[in-house]
Amino acid sequence: MERMNKLTNRLPMSIFLMLIVLTFSKCKKDSNEVMLQDETSLSADTGVSKKQSVQTTSVAKTLNVANVKSDGGFAYKINIDLGIPGDTPENPTNSIVKIFENGIELGAAHSTHADIRKIGKGKFSHWLSTSIYFSASDNSNPKTNGKKYTYLVGSTSTIPGNTTTTPSTTISSNSIIGYAMIDGKTTGGEGGQTVTVTSVSALKSAVASSSPLIIMVSGKITGTGFLNVSSNKTILGLKGSSLEGVGLMIYGTNNVIIRNMTIRNVVTYSNIIIKEGAHHVWVDHCELSSDRNRGWEYYDGLLDVGKRADYVTLSWNKLHDNHIPMLIGFGDGSTADIGHLRVTVYKNYFYNVSERQPSTRFGYMHVFNNYINNSSGYGVGATMGATVRTDNNYFENSQTPITTEYNAAPGFISGASTNFYKNSGKNTISTAESNWVPAYEYKSVMISAESVPATIMAGAGATLNL
Repeated sequence: MERMNKLTNRLPMSIFLMLIVLTFSKCKKDSNEVMLQDETSLSADTGVSKKQSVQTTSVAKTLNVANVKSDGGFAYKINIDLGIPGDTPENPTNSIVKIFENGIELGAAHSTHADIRKIGKGKFSHWLSTSIYFSASDNSNPKTNGKKYTYLVGSTSTIPGNTTTTPSTTISSNSIIGYAMIDGKTTGGEGGQTVTVTSVSALKSAVASSSPLIIMVSGKITGTGFLNVSSNKTILGLKGSSLEGVGLMIYGTNNVIIRNMTIRNVVTYSNIIIKEGAHHVWVDHCELSSDRNRGWEYYDGLLDVGKRADYVTLSWNKLHDNHIPMLIGFGDGSTADIGHLRVTVYKNYFYNVSERQPSTRFGYMHVFNNYINNSSGYGVGATMGATVRTDNNYFENSQTPITTEYNAAPGFISGASTNFYKNSGKNTISTAESNWVPAYEYKSVMISAESVPATIMAGAGATLNL
């Protein structure tokens, strides 16, 4: 009896230990299906109260597209119970589900079924907790297009086996993405003194200094011509500042950062020029403009890169009211540019311009998540053998969004199908699609094409609170 009692007393602990082992082995085997309990406050448009306990997936789970059925037009339906509330007629933005196609977030979520059928382009709806209505980004058939579809519940976005994640539109862009951080780093005047300038003469003296400097531009500074920026400089526009009539020239120098600057109405020269072998340059959150009322010859461009310049990132800039805002590669005969002109152009806002968004020659350019609006000519141009990768750009009211058909020879384009085209003409691409992709990681900051207008209009330009 004593032996039996001891065995009986040990039995619960044995069962408990066995359950622990089975639980951990199950978690290890099915780690891509781990559920996390999230009690944190969610955004107002989710329709979920702060007190509601919502289960969120920590990693993406696969949608079995073999089970999808056509719902008419570009829409496809899959019956799946995710265990959480979906959109309803009373609360059409209730769902917190995200859908991904090859790791890139689709959208807009909460779309009407009519829009999914008629427009498609990645629109979707998680409906009544038991169904998902969605469309492929290129309006192809998800059962046969060879693409992988996954979903997340909640705000996390870790996708196993794929480096692409989609952040919220409020993610800060203080980190440099792209070529300005390849084969070296762009740190500007880091480590140097900080000076504040309020006049052209003070700014000219500061940018010409041979020492690393962080230069804060304050107030409205007016002048003419351009200022040569020497190496190891950071130029930051303080809130409400502007540079009127004066351009900045990065001429054969390196390690330069220009941020939050408003530069207007520079005559004869472009507002910012990067040339003559300049390298490792970052131009970010600037507003550059002139006007289109004086013909094509009065003002030059707004932001130009050429003459063997290299390792440049142009991000979150607002370029507007100019005929020829961005040129990369200055001439058909500039064959010395071959092997240079590696430029990243992302999350910029081009509007009320004629062409060159950008125009490219010879180099390797990555153009993603830009909003190109009201372009009376072409948007992105690739010529003279330039290789341009486009990803998730948004073209609206663009006569010819992408073209290779000008200058003496065409260039090469890839990713044209990832872009969104609204009220725009057709692309004119005469060369086979390139298979080139940039060597750096960028998908962690890339957003869906449909998210671009709202995100870029809210954040581009001299919007930093410095």
